[in-house]
Amino acid sequence: MILLVPMFGFLQPQRLWWLVLIPALLGLYAGLLLRRRRRARTRPFSRLERVLPQQQAWKRHLAVAGAVLSLAALNVAFAQPKGEVQVPRERATIILTLDVSRSMLAEDVSPNRLAAAKSAAKDFLGMLPTGFNVSLVSFAATPTVVVPPTTDRGMVAAAIENLQVAPSTAIGEGIFASLDALAQAPPDPDHPGTAPGAIVLLSDGSTNIGRPSATAAEEAKRQKVPIYTIAYGTPTGYVEADGRREPVPVDHAELERIAQISGGKKFAAGSSSELEEVYSTIARSVGYVTVDQEITEQFAGYALAFALLASVALMSLAARWP
Repeated sequence: MILLVPMFGFLQPQRLWWLVLIPALLGLYAGLLLRRRRRARTRPFSRLERVLPQQQAWKRHLAVAGAVLSLAALNVAFAQPKGEVQVPRERATIILTLDVSRSMLAEDVSPNRLAAAKSAAKDFLGMLPTGFNVSLVSFAATPTVVVPPTTDRGMVAAAIENLQVAPSTAIGEGIFASLDALAQAPPDPDHPGTAPGAIVLLSDGSTNIGRPSATAAEEAKRQKVPIYTIAYGTPTGYVEADGRREPVPVDHAELERIAQISGGKKFAAGSSSELEEVYSTIARSVGYVTVDQEITEQFAGYALAFALLASVALMSLAARWP
């Protein structure tokens, strides 16, 4: 699948000079129409003209418009247009970084934040191209590289299911551990060079231990690793602690700052369905790369479509142009 981005240039831009013929042809057509109207006013209709049905002007205009647009599209194709298109990446390494702090037990997302996050994360694995390496990193007070980069989706899914909560939240340490995991990606002998990487970080809280998350985001930026953050949960979330409710609202500002610094993007989800949509969007973002590609065939197709339109209009008109 190839996605077209609406930005393009030309390999042979000098050939676009032929487009000056388009206004000339339109001017000629307008002149013929004017001439016909003048003749109709100055001479009477013949007997044959009275018997024949009158031409429908809109069909004639449609035929001319189709022909002119077809010529224009052919000229654009002749100039060899090239567009920025998004094509699937052949390989990449995605670090799935999940917050497992105790606040993830909040039940504002059914059945609780962690259980819903686990389910969505496993679905996310199926959205990624099969050639991608995926690593799982969890963090609470300390981070853990649970699964190093691998193409074994089953292993990662099983590790996600076995995640357990722990106290505190060290988002910065989680990012640093994710960068360490990214460095463990196995080389591909068929594709020498370092594969692109990205971190997908889900959290519901703010850093309260370890190195600052902004410092970690700066390091990710230095290594050209974007961080896609997901602020997960609602403002009314809480957990039970020693018989009392402890509010655990999401810190959107910190996660926004991490994404902005690293060159990634911040998302928010307050329900399981919203989280699935976010993961789907991220999968499309990390699964495609923008490249320059010649798109001459596309404009040749436009030319054919306009030519067919002109032909149909002419056949329905069943009469000469003015």
